[in-house]
Amino acid sequence: MKIALGSDHGGFDLKKEIIIYLESKNIQVTDFGTHTQESCDYPDYALKVAEEVASGNFELGIIVCGTGIGVSIVANKVPGIRAALCSDTFSAHATRQHNNANILTLGARVVGSGLALDIVEVFITSKFEGDRHQKRIDKITEVEKKYSK
Repeated sequence: MKIALGSDHGGFDLKKEIIIYLESKNIQVTDFGTHTQESCDYPDYALKVAEEVASGNFELGIIVCGTGIGVSIVANKVPGIRAALCSDTFSAHATRQHNNANILTLGARVVGSGLALDIVEVFITSKFEGDRHQKRIDKITEVEKKYSK
């Protein structure tokens, strides 16, 4: 599995912990920045991760900022991305099963690192159920097509 990661300065420390965790599980990760705690603009990093996932270069993405909200908004502007902000493991599991979410967003100022790592584990191990959920994903794709002209 290949996972793209990104963060702004607010999510930098948590992103580093996530990278260590994923690498300990022999998961290939690429960090698209930021690489310091210096103030930066979250859209730059969220867009890069979203584009990499949408292009098929990575199976999943994880983006972290202070709340997880801003990066989620940016990522969801990219056609083919279904980014989900999760602050609990149930949501992480359900969004993979039902929404086929391909990017997890997290708020470093909202969830502690222990819970965040649990959320990451559930997100990357849960699978899309397809079946009745696929028609809903198809409808999302139609909305993207309608407004991505």
